[in-house]
Amino acid sequence: MNYEILYQPSYALLKLNLERSEQVNAEAGALVSKSSGINLETEAKGGLLSGLKRSVLGGESFFINKFIADSPGELTLAPPLPGDIHAIDLENDVLFVQSGSFMAATPDINMDTKWGGSKTFFSREGLFLLKVEGSGSLFTSSFGAIHPVTLEEGEKYIVDTGHMVAFDESVDYRVTKVGGLKSTLFSGEGLVVELTGPGRAWIQSRSEDAFLSWLIPRIPSSGK
Repeated sequence: MNYEILYQPSYALLKLNLERSEQVNAEAGALVSKSSGINLETEAKGGLLSGLKRSVLGGESFFINKFIADSPGELTLAPPLPGDIHAIDLENDVLFVQSGSFMAATPDINMDTKWGGSKTFFSREGLFLLKVEGSGSLFTSSFGAIHPVTLEEGEKYIVDTGHMVAFDESVDYRVTKVGGLKSTLFSGEGLVVELTGPGRAWIQSRSEDAFLSWLIPRIPSSGK
């Protein structure tokens, strides 16, 4: 399987060239186009209970679309929001991916939800993160561009919760206030994720929450 990411970073499109019998699993709704020889099957990834847990607790779709090539062909996928796509090659690795950032993966990569405990109780991602593990290619999406960060042992890095995309299992994290009570309530920043290395992290240059906070007051009400 060969892939190419086009039109980065604002309106990224993932183009995959599949050989016969090759397969890609994608989030429901990610399909843009496909060759006629590529078939689509829809299933609850990992079975009914796993799909339900991922949907209710992880914020992802209940179903996963499985694209299988009966003959060589092209498949294109895209995220729902204008932004970037980033390919991460895994070799028996584990990543934690924020709700909404998983887009597609090769079939040897498994997904599950991970209990985050009280440290994520007040975060935008909720109580669960997607745990992605295995060997193969993972394709994550973002709102805006994706910015990779590499942390050394013990190095700390602060990320707004709305800008988090993914991080290695080796990276410790906790959700905390951006400053004192006044800063948390009135700075417009709210809560942040404190990451501690070693490992990699990926962040997005735009926040859905910040965009909605800007957009919603500008939408005319029905009475006007």
